[in-house]
Amino acid sequence: MSQPLTTSPTPTPLAIGPHTVRPPVVLAPMAGITNAPFRTLCREFAEGVGWGSGGRPPESAASGGKGLFVSEMITTRALVERNEKTMQLIHFDASETPRSIQLYGVDPATVGKAVRMIAEEDLADHIDLNFGCPVPKVTRKGGGSALPYKRPLLRAILKEAVSGAGDLPVTMKMRKGIDDDHITFLDAGRIAVEEGVTAIALHGRTAAQHYGGTADWDAIARLKEHVPEIPVLGNGDIWSADDAVRMMRETGCDGVVVGRGCLGRPWLFGDLVAAFEGTGAPAAPSLREVSAVMLRHAALLGEWIGDEARGVIDFRKHVAWYLKGFAVGSEMRKRLAITSSLAELEDGLGELDLDQPWPVGADGPRGRTSGNNRVVLPDGWLKDPYDCAGISPDAELDTSGG
Repeated sequence: MSQPLTTSPTPTPLAIGPHTVRPPVVLAPMAGITNAPFRTLCREFAEGVGWGSGGRPPESAASGGKGLFVSEMITTRALVERNEKTMQLIHFDASETPRSIQLYGVDPATVGKAVRMIAEEDLADHIDLNFGCPVPKVTRKGGGSALPYKRPLLRAILKEAVSGAGDLPVTMKMRKGIDDDHITFLDAGRIAVEEGVTAIALHGRTAAQHYGGTADWDAIARLKEHVPEIPVLGNGDIWSADDAVRMMRETGCDGVVVGRGCLGRPWLFGDLVAAFEGTGAPAAPSLREVSAVMLRHAALLGEWIGDEARGVIDFRKHVAWYLKGFAVGSEMRKRLAITSSLAELEDGLGELDLDQPWPVGADGPRGRTSGNNRVVLPDGWLKDPYDCAGISPDAELDTSGG
């Protein structure tokens, strides 16, 4: 684990409507990842009670403020139709403040209904809109990172969302554009300001890059200069607390959004808080400490789902991220990745050399790294950025989670 920069920034607290986010650190919504159990782990580490907490954080950790932790993507059609899976995904622990939901939608009317439902039924305290997802099942319907290319459609969705949200702040997350020939972030940023969006997060990649290459932090700086009226948050290639500090210094952004860097490392939020508050870097965990977090993560998933076996099965995708860099044989990795009970997971972890220190280089890139992919778009999508005739409510996804 790298040490923090010798001088930490003292950023102005991030204001998301009435909510103050201090330090200005946000957990990026990630499909299938940032559910309530994972958010709980990240919040506990941000509050300094993560290692060996053994249960719920103390009362002081329920007051919010140590970062902002956003739900995984919720589709507006599924929410309006009260899909059973979606209704579970929008459940927040009583200690989560503010409650933050990310919505995906391509139909202004459906987005408006979903936002009004959230406001009227007090389902969340903050709404983020997804215009950054690059996966084909989203972009082929004109959603996610494809949508800002259609300027009038983007404006219509933002108008409906902001008007329907009442006092709830509405933010948006986006990418630079579809590809290097179709860059949209400056136009989208200006539209967002004009329609009353509270803050913008920019991932410094195009949809075509997916998660490959290097994030363009210069684009984040350009957006900050272009829309000085509202906070701009930077996203992309934040693998350590040092990276977050450096991004804010180099771009002038108002906060950072952390995604893949915390996969298998929810304690990264403790590192981030320490770096921004200037309290010194927490000690890097040994495999013994990491294994304890793995067991807690799996247990929380079982409690949330209501079935231990299903919770452990859902946890399987996290195993490789947690064990990245540690000396664990391929056969044991496979065995741990097919466990079906907490006892089985605990037994397998107990056979490892748990005294291993944190591996050199394990703070680097993790998760998906694919890039230079063709973006799957609706037929004729790029012909005219102002022609939205081909969009219909049928383009809405009917399931949540990305």
